[in-house]
Amino acid sequence: MVLPFPYGLGAALAIFIAFPLILRRRYMSRMRGGYGGGSDSGSGGGGFFGMGSPNSSGGVRYVCLVCNNKHKGGTCPRCGSKMQRADF
Repeated sequence: MVLPFPYGLGAALAIFIAFPLILRRRYMSRMRGGYGGGSDSGSGGGGFFGMGSPNSSGGVRYVCLVCNNKHKGGTCPRCGSKMQRADF
């Protein structure tokens, strides 16, 4: 209502596009995650499989459903069962 038609429409679109980006950038810098382009943007940690996972050594470990043994193979070394579930 302040600016004429083409300028007002452009300003409104710019505000509706830029405002969430500015808020996201501010939130990500506050959470120490960076917004891309930072020196440690890939090492922010967190996420679904965060840095604090119990076996951060890498790889998938399995838990035997029969004897509850944790192992890294196709069959359980303790009882030989193939029934297992993944433990991240």
